[in-house]
Amino acid sequence: MNKSKRSSRRRSPSIRSDETIDYRNTSLLRRFVSEQGKILSKRTNRLTPKQQRSVATAIKIARILALLPFSSNEN
Repeated sequence: MNKSKRSSRRRSPSIRSDETIDYRNTSLLRRFVSEQGKILSKRTNRLTPKQQRSVATAIKIARILALLPFSSNEN
């Protein structure tokens, strides 16, 4: 594989600078949860490790407060 070709593709960040990662922002958190209710990986989300930790913590808090479901009820 050609490293220069891989590095030339610049991906846009999935979280804009004006968006804050907070457990109350459910529309943002739903982007990082799969259809089955699992938290997506940081590679899939294109997040930094620090952002991924804060997203995971916010999702877990939102689940406990019943703002997000633990799993999908679709069969």
